Amino acid sequence: MSRKRRVEIFNKSHTDFKFFYIEEARLRYERYDGSMSAEIVRLNLQRGDAAAAVVHDPEADTVVMVEQFRYSTYEKGPGWLLEIPAGVVEAQKDTDPAATMRRELEEEIGYHVTDLRHLQTFYLSPGASSERIFLYYAAVSPKHKQSDGGGLLIENEDLRVLTLKTADVFERMQSGQIQDAKSLVGLQWLQMHLLSGK
Repeated sequence: MSRKRRVEIFNKSHTDFKFFYIEEARLRYERYDGSMSAEIVRLNLQRGDAAAAVVHDPEADTVVMVEQFRYSTYEKGPGWLLEIPAGVVEAQKDTDPAATMRRELEEEIGYHVTDLRHLQTFYLSPGASSERIFLYYAAVSPKHKQSDGGGLLIENEDLRVLTLKTADVFERMQSGQIQDAKSLVGLQWLQMHLLSGK
């Protein structure tokens, strides 16, 4: 990996909203030829980080997913998305994204999971947002199921929990029925993992 290049930040300001804020920064950065860029303005959506998990029952060869209404996709898409379980990492509750993921698995799908395998950490939209996804894999069995899940009413969550055959999930990926980026990344990992046998 190349060395970290210089960035000079002259000013930062932000506008607060309910669950996030938009930061505006005036800056310049070191170009590949070693010179400094002209001063530019960049916006950054600060909404914190999130955790997500591919929940897979290897014996039954199934994947547990959730379907829920996503307003941001309503006008340009389906409105309801099929996704892997996920949640926002709240700094006041957890310092470890895995702790967030364990709690979300209980709330969303009703599974009590202690062992999570960290797969990857990635940015969803680095051109405009600092949000990172901490992606995990959870191998489960019927003994992990503790409740119906479905989300928290106090957070206005209304999730449909679906246990799908892995082959069906892969078919839905291929046909474009799964349109959520973190879910596609996680499920493609699962597909490669199963094909390679590792």
